[in-house]
Amino acid sequence: MIEGILIGLKTALSFQNLLMVMIGCFAGTIIGMLPGLGPMTAIALMIPITYGFDPATGLILMAGVYYGAVFGGSTSSILINAPGVPGTVATSFDGYPMAQQGKAGKALAIAAYSSFAGGTIAAIFLLIAAPSLSKVSLSFRSPDYFGLMILGLTAVAAFSSKGNFLKAMMMCVFGLMLASVGQDTLSDIPRFTFNTMNLSDGISFVLVVMATFAMSEALTIIIKGNDPTKAAKQISLTDLGSIKVSKEETKQMAKTIPRSSILGFIVGVLPGAGATIASFLAYGMERNFVSNEEKEKFGKGSVQGLSAPETANNAACSGAFVPLLTLGIPGSGTTAVMLGALLGFGIQPGPRLYETNPEIFWSVIMSMYIGMVVLLILNLPLIPYIARILAVPRTFLIPMILFFSVTGIYLMSFNNFDIFLMIGIAGVATILRLYDFPMPPLILAFVLGGLMEENLRRSLLISDGSWSFLWDRPLTICIMIVILLIVGWQIYNSFSKYKIDQKT
Repeated sequence: MIEGILIGLKTALSFQNLLMVMIGCFAGTIIGMLPGLGPMTAIALMIPITYGFDPATGLILMAGVYYGAVFGGSTSSILINAPGVPGTVATSFDGYPMAQQGKAGKALAIAAYSSFAGGTIAAIFLLIAAPSLSKVSLSFRSPDYFGLMILGLTAVAAFSSKGNFLKAMMMCVFGLMLASVGQDTLSDIPRFTFNTMNLSDGISFVLVVMATFAMSEALTIIIKGNDPTKAAKQISLTDLGSIKVSKEETKQMAKTIPRSSILGFIVGVLPGAGATIASFLAYGMERNFVSNEEKEKFGKGSVQGLSAPETANNAACSGAFVPLLTLGIPGSGTTAVMLGALLGFGIQPGPRLYETNPEIFWSVIMSMYIGMVVLLILNLPLIPYIARILAVPRTFLIPMILFFSVTGIYLMSFNNFDIFLMIGIAGVATILRLYDFPMPPLILAFVLGGLMEENLRRSLLISDGSWSFLWDRPLTICIMIVILLIVGWQIYNSFSKYKIDQKT
């Protein structure tokens, strides 16, 4: 482990990678605080920039954008009660009331300290957990990987779709359909290409991400006609107040941060859970731990109520890298985007990444801690000035997103067909968004589609065409049981909700 840490530090502390950490954190903070955008949109916009980069450098940049977006999302939650990212929704419960009391600066400082502490503690957990899990995962076989991928899709569909399991599963199917376009890797027979040479190599991952997140997000804002930054135009630099945190408030945070960090990291490791669920669970847990007197302050500007979700959502970001780096299974839409980017670099995340590309494995982990320090230094002194970015008008924001999306795709392929295809997919994605169809399951299915097919074929070959591989190994059986439990639970919840709706 010591050798790995030294390799990671050497790679992460190079001038180029340090610069990428800073750029990623800054860009993520700004994009994260703009309501309506999120880490997936931010990373999607960064992918064309990383074209031609070293894999370690590219992943460090995207990781910086990821936790920078979650870090920065708290700013809009606290100042204008409009969460920049879903993971900071719970932050607004007590952050916004504090801002209304004239303590916006203090609320932003508490969020910054909590985010730093949560991310740092989780980075240490990742340092310990990732190598251990990587060694364990070497015992995994093709049937186990196939089961894990189904579990990842099912879990993301179940936990990240706001209760609409059926819509999420439909998006998974849509993603698998898009992944099947192109030449079959085994027989070289073209599939769903419509006799078009432009589709013979399949649909570009970057194209799908840019279309479903960056472009469709911009188009959705245009269609709905709402300006996500409108409320921020009233923000004054003098309204923020002091950023000093008292000794009593520090003591309260010191009690909250350790347990919220542990909870956030564990939830982050689970496929489909992510920062949003972690923040809500931490908020609920903290409310149960405090005294009755402190309970009354929750929702009215509680320090612990603000610190808990901010700690947990940043810890969950670090936790999400565990299944990505050790199993090659993304646990969320954001890490699915990163997996796709890594595959584009020619790197296969999984148990052997620890051995074959230790510089990537360890540098990402070490860059996380460096990134947390950068974010703390960046956010605290610049809070009053960064807050003004919230006032960027929609008339500038939307054209910039559309311009970078189209330009980024064209520069990667120099093919006009890709531009038209992206616009077409973006149009479909926008319609689906308007009807509350979630996008993360689609991206996850698209990324995992090829790997699922490969592991399924290998499993069928090993078992002579029999589906008995699903129950031949104890590990595979356990994974399939968990899948059945998740599906069964979701069907039960849907049926219960339907019965309640019928009665009302």
